[in-house]
Amino acid sequence: MSKVFIVDTSGNPLDPVHPGYARRLLKQGRAAIWKRFPFTIILKIEIAQPVVQPLRIKLDPGSRTTGIAIVNDATGEVVFAAELAHRGHQIKERLDSRRAVRRSRRARKTRYRQPRWSNRKNKKKGWLPPSLESRISNVLTWVHRFSRYCPITAISMELVRFDMQLMENAEISGVGYQQGTVAGYEIREHLLEKWNRQCAYCEKEGVPLQLEHIHPRAKGGSNRISNLCLACEKCNRAKGTQDIAVFLKKKPDVLKRIQAQVKHPLKDAAAVNTTRWLRFV
Repeated sequence: MSKVFIVDTSGNPLDPVHPGYARRLLKQGRAAIWKRFPFTIILKIEIAQPVVQPLRIKLDPGSRTTGIAIVNDATGEVVFAAELAHRGHQIKERLDSRRAVRRSRRARKTRYRQPRWSNRKNKKKGWLPPSLESRISNVLTWVHRFSRYCPITAISMELVRFDMQLMENAEISGVGYQQGTVAGYEIREHLLEKWNRQCAYCEKEGVPLQLEHIHPRAKGGSNRISNLCLACEKCNRAKGTQDIAVFLKKKPDVLKRIQAQVKHPLKDAAAVNTTRWLRFV
């Protein structure tokens, strides 16, 4: 059970108390509610020389959520625990949507506007994408908030690091780390061998094949090898910018086969690797 944070009338943090004791203070009129989340009460008197036990805040970083725990090192008691949700994926989707709208202007017959791309070169050393910057800012904000509600004197964070090449290829070793996915291949030749020189959707052979983005570029798909396949002109035109799950809704076996052959994206692992060193200020 998480304890209740408590501060004196001057806003100085005191030792967190049991919820039952906090309820008694509120009923007796000796304290009032200060914050709803995390639930914090404020005393109506000032403690001259408070004696508090130092606490440690521990962080378990993740791509979508970060675990937070406040622990008393002396007793090993967990004073507070919570899970912090991040908006990185939502920010990425909204930036992709904004980019698509801007690109669509090129096809419109609108008034001429001077190009403004030259004033967007603001990527200084240590720059991070907005989706990753949001994760760091979110964690830092709550660390500073908790330090105002309870006597935190130390911080610990699990340094997570994923070997993304090993996640893609379990047998990689030695020189393999220095070579890319298509070492010794041209991209088209690699795809021809990967998809058995046939259309990924209808499995026709002996027909002209085109490069196809499994997750459409119009919806934020990338040019990575893992997002490319081969398709005949008929299937390529029929799919268009549809999601593959929608296009193959009536062919679940084909959808399952393609999803099994395509490697899972490593966006979450990359996000954790990039933000593993938080700059606490």
